[in-house]
Amino acid sequence: MGDARNAATGRKAGAGGWFGRRVDRDRNLGLRLTLATGAVFLFLVPFTLLAVLVHTSFGPLNDLDEGVARDLHTYAMAHPGWVTFLQAWTDVFSPGVWRVLVGLAVVWLLLRRAPRLALWAATTITVGGLLGLALKGLTARARPHLPDPVALAPGSSFPSGHALNATLGAGVLVLLLLPLLKGRWRTVAWAVAAVIALGVAYTRVALGVHWVSDVVAGVVLGVAVIAATTAAFETWRRDIGRRPSEPLREGVEPEAKQEIFPKGHQDGHGG
Repeated sequence: MGDARNAATGRKAGAGGWFGRRVDRDRNLGLRLTLATGAVFLFLVPFTLLAVLVHTSFGPLNDLDEGVARDLHTYAMAHPGWVTFLQAWTDVFSPGVWRVLVGLAVVWLLLRRAPRLALWAATTITVGGLLGLALKGLTARARPHLPDPVALAPGSSFPSGHALNATLGAGVLVLLLLPLLKGRWRTVAWAVAAVIALGVAYTRVALGVHWVSDVVAGVVLGVAVIAATTAAFETWRRDIGRRPSEPLREGVEPEAKQEIFPKGHQDGHGG
């Protein structure tokens, strides 16, 4: 009888096969594999493919980069007011600004006794930034050389540091704020983050200091780093016995809401 029960238990535990073990929210291993696989896939496939195409000077990609750069430069030359707006946008949402904002958030989290969230935020912005710098050094891609440039930037071109850091900074801040939001306000938060990051990416190409493939790579890499660190954080949550969460809806650590924000500020849009 004991052997029969064990066999039945084993069959039950194995139900669902390979896919079932990876999407079953009630199994730590399944959740871990799902998140880790998604993060690795997001990083390896689109970003690596783009990096290879850039490194090998893939003709169609070069034609796309050069054609877009030429057209946007022509428009910028004819519209100096537009250039001023683009420069203001790229300056307001520059990498240094995001580092300061995330740094202030880290300090706030430490003061509110949420060291795990502080570590996650600091790790995400730091690892992403350092990874971007390392990849710039490895690819050593030249920036666009346009006649009568409207803007200049130092260093290598691939991936775009501005696009990368805007994606990292906006993503980190939204994930920290999500526990306070509910319903449509979560959608609004993600929409604002996307507009900021994509807006920064556009300004870098329109100002003639990056190719299209540079900014696409920066955004993809930023999303991949956030996905990877969030997956690691969710794995830790599961390892200590906490319920599965939905980071894109609830934030990285939904339980930290009571720790981070004083009771007087938990109403309004809080869930």
